[in-house]
Amino acid sequence: MSDVLPVDATITIRAETSVADPDTCKFTVSRTVHPGGPFFFHAKELAAGSPLVERLFTLPGVAHVLVAENVVTVGKDSGASWAALKPGIGTVIRAQLVTGVPAILEAPRTAGAWGRTDAEVRAVVQELLDQQVNRSIAAHGGQISIVDVRDRNLFVAMSGGCQGCAASQVTLRHGFEVMVRRVAPEIVDIVDTTDHAAGKKPFYERTG
Repeated sequence: MSDVLPVDATITIRAETSVADPDTCKFTVSRTVHPGGPFFFHAKELAAGSPLVERLFTLPGVAHVLVAENVVTVGKDSGASWAALKPGIGTVIRAQLVTGVPAILEAPRTAGAWGRTDAEVRAVVQELLDQQVNRSIAAHGGQISIVDVRDRNLFVAMSGGCQGCAASQVTLRHGFEVMVRRVAPEIVDIVDTTDHAAGKKPFYERTG
């Protein structure tokens, strides 16, 4: 059975329940969710640091997740209902696309002892920004920069399309922060120093 989930005019998601396995449903998205793959997660613990999968596992009944390019395949517990799950899964996928940050953290760094200096933590977070985060949100004209790392607090500024954007806090809290806490768990707080009132460029510019 195939359903088209209502999201918005720019993102469509088609949900197709497997005939062979009624506890598996394929969600085909009109945009790339995460390049490459497949990336398979069969437990919530394995999803740590991957924002999309972490949020999917918060939905009651989700048992496993497979992500490949523009397809998200979700397996549910036998007692769970697709009627209840499908809308929630569609909402999570759309929210992830809106953040602009990678859905999956492919090569998380494990921080050993929390004896790293602020400079070392800054270097780890800067690599995360350079290699994954800013490459993705640049597509929306946005960028996140480190202002300072002090006493295990990370101070950042958002510029370009992220400055003054209503979705900027979604990007920061549900995307970037999740990934930072995976590579630098010693970070106590992430402080947004951006003057969002001065931002003029919207996250998405619609025409017509």
